[in-house]
Amino acid sequence: MRVLILSPTILPSITGNAITVERWRRALENRGMTVQTLATRDQKISLLQKAIDHFRPDLVHAHHAFHSGVRLLDISPRGRKGDFPYVVSPGGTDLYIDLEMTGRREAISRVFQSARAIIVQGPGILERLKEIPSMPGGRVFPVPKSVLWFGNDPFPLRRLAGCLPGDVLFFLPAGVRPVKGNLECLFALERVHEARSRARLVFAGPGVEPTYAARFAEEVRRCANFAAWIPPIPPAAMRSAYEQADVVINASLSKGLSNSLLEGMAAGRPLLASDIAGNRGPIRGGNGEKPAGLLFDPRDPQDFFRQALRLIDDPALRNSLGQAGRRRAETRTTLEEEAEGLLRAYEFALKSPGP
Repeated sequence: MRVLILSPTILPSITGNAITVERWRRALENRGMTVQTLATRDQKISLLQKAIDHFRPDLVHAHHAFHSGVRLLDISPRGRKGDFPYVVSPGGTDLYIDLEMTGRREAISRVFQSARAIIVQGPGILERLKEIPSMPGGRVFPVPKSVLWFGNDPFPLRRLAGCLPGDVLFFLPAGVRPVKGNLECLFALERVHEARSRARLVFAGPGVEPTYAARFAEEVRRCANFAAWIPPIPPAAMRSAYEQADVVINASLSKGLSNSLLEGMAAGRPLLASDIAGNRGPIRGGNGEKPAGLLFDPRDPQDFFRQALRLIDDPALRNSLGQAGRRRAETRTTLEEEAEGLLRAYEFALKSPGP
């Protein structure tokens, strides 16, 4: 099978989307498939058409309905009879932000209606899909995420964050854009640092939205006594970075299932995450599992303050949350099982007569 995976970004860009599709590529190629990935952000339709005609995939997997799937609505691969088979895996921004925008809602709905299968990688996304009246039934495939470390290179996270012995380092790996809550997290940690001077904060990720990133850079400079913003960490060094953090933060305002939370759990780090649908499962667990972290109300800076102080003041709590997360990560979906889930959706799509 020849599969083309479209994503807003791919490696060497270091974003959650890029890491996800690279994990898929490796997993599927391990199963003997031929896989090509292509970035859709700022990609012209003509270049996308050319890439599809050259590669001639049996199936296209559009990761993100608006930023990738919408591009396929105007594609007509040469030499193919009938409709164009593709599957879509929506992201959190698709369902919680873009779907609420009048100019995007219709396009996303068309993507869902014309996709042969819809791949869902988190319980929050699945529940949100059920709330959409026009969502086609019988074509939704839950495929749990796995964690893949791309290497074991060392990384000096604590040194770059300016940590001293005894400091408690909060780590937020994410692109810098409004939906990630970078500024809100910085302002909240500023209050925490005023109360607990050993609190440190390091952000790692690209500036995705220039205006927002420029303001963020200015605020980080103002808070340089406790905060740092470093470039994206090479994938092969991410495991080392997580293991040097004391707490992994996800402050997103809209999210599916975050790679960073699963990776933080696999590294045995306690989590501090915004109380949104995509974050609750990894944090709370279920079926008797112990929680892997604490949730905070993203609309209430005081709640972040309270939860952060709990983690700073109680090393035993940090340790118990981190160990619970590690144990859960050890029993989560494997890379091979994730590939098997993708294949089930692909095979269904290829056998389906289409919507």
